[in-house]
Amino acid sequence: MAQAAAGRKLVTLIPGDGIGPEVVRATQAVIEATGASIDWEERQAGASIFRQGLPSGVPEDTIESVNRTRVVLKGPLETPVGFGEKSANVTLRKLFETYANIRPVRELPGVTTPYSGRGVDLVVVRENVEDLYAGIEYMQTPGVAECLKLISRKGCEKIVRMAFEFARSEGRPVVHCATKSNIMKLTEGMLKRTFEEIAPEYPDVESNHIIIDNCAHQLVKRPEQFDVIVTTNMNGDIISDLSSALVGGLGFAPSANIGNEVAIFEAVHGSAPKYAGKNVINPTALILTGVMMLRYLGEAEAADRVENAVLVTLESGVRTRDIAGDRDGASTTDYTKAVISHLNDRSGAWSVRERRPLQLPQVSAEPVTVRPGSRRDIGVDLFIESDLDPRALGKSLEALVEGTRLSLYGISNRGTMVYPSKGRSNADCIDHWPCRFMLRDAAAGLTDADLLDLLQRVSGTHRWVHLERLPLYDDERGFTRAQGED
Repeated sequence: MAQAAAGRKLVTLIPGDGIGPEVVRATQAVIEATGASIDWEERQAGASIFRQGLPSGVPEDTIESVNRTRVVLKGPLETPVGFGEKSANVTLRKLFETYANIRPVRELPGVTTPYSGRGVDLVVVRENVEDLYAGIEYMQTPGVAECLKLISRKGCEKIVRMAFEFARSEGRPVVHCATKSNIMKLTEGMLKRTFEEIAPEYPDVESNHIIIDNCAHQLVKRPEQFDVIVTTNMNGDIISDLSSALVGGLGFAPSANIGNEVAIFEAVHGSAPKYAGKNVINPTALILTGVMMLRYLGEAEAADRVENAVLVTLESGVRTRDIAGDRDGASTTDYTKAVISHLNDRSGAWSVRERRPLQLPQVSAEPVTVRPGSRRDIGVDLFIESDLDPRALGKSLEALVEGTRLSLYGISNRGTMVYPSKGRSNADCIDHWPCRFMLRDAAAGLTDADLLDLLQRVSGTHRWVHLERLPLYDDERGFTRAQGED
């Protein structure tokens, strides 16, 4: 990380959109009041940059600053919903490979919820750069959209090791791995298998797997049972917001995006433009995010002082309008002043967890981390756009590949086998047909010549939109069957 004058640490400060500048200035004021050795380099990203016509929402001078400082404190950034360009938040996370999103959730004094008194204190460790959030999407037909769910062994190892290392750093005894591997056996299953391979390296931490929907159920039913939950990107986005609601909402939800080279600290909440400039917003989430940043920078004493000051402030009854209501709620600036006034105080009833420095996991920088002993392709799924019914399409394809090394094994539609249907399918079909062709002699292995021949034969009659090889790795299938496929 870059050093400012006299050995001080330099942090890139992005005020953000909407309420962002207000919560950022509040956090900045609290951190500066501790005397922590930090200087700021302010840069822009988000809505103002989108309006300038830059599709990423992140200008070059901001990227250059982050490359130099290696640490970012940022306010929320606006992102177009359902149209327009990609999220500037996601762009920043992916550009700097901040692969771990860490979101602590803790019951706080003076913030009454249905779970008050139950000791909710957990952390969601969310994989942050792959899964569906890689944002690789295509319109395969005019009425069928595709999003690729990419889960890598390398990405899973990094996030699993981060979860265990974070548990160790905070003295947390249990890590749960939450997946949907009962349905998505290859993608979500990759995280489960990696978790189970790595867990024995951390014998001091108990490890458990849980299905993600049961995890959500248990978070509502008995959240105090959890310490650390590690999960995939989309699952983590959902359950971390759910978890925040258990302790008072997004106004109390800090987060850190951590990679091996760069860390980006931001509150979970959005830019809430309708409250911008009204001096009513709750800055607690970003102040607690600042606590996480201070610990990352080695400013442990300052971090403890700020966390204690927040606890004492809430315990004393000073709360913003989202908790206390419009009449009794403190303004953003008054709440910030109250936190600063308690920087030398400690709560008698609410303690700060003892921590030790987080050890970042070390994973090979090589792009390939899984090398099978053997591999061969035994067929191909060719995705076809057609308005034919499944029987007519099937008969056509069978005729087209007659006499070749490939035969039509079956056709599916939205994941269900529809040809040959054997009288079992009542699927409401669309114009998007994954057609599975298998080698008549699988021992020989599929060749590029087989694929080119297939495409030439099919393309004269049908529009194909996508293909996937059907591999065997060490004689294990690297593909799934459709529902109803034998």
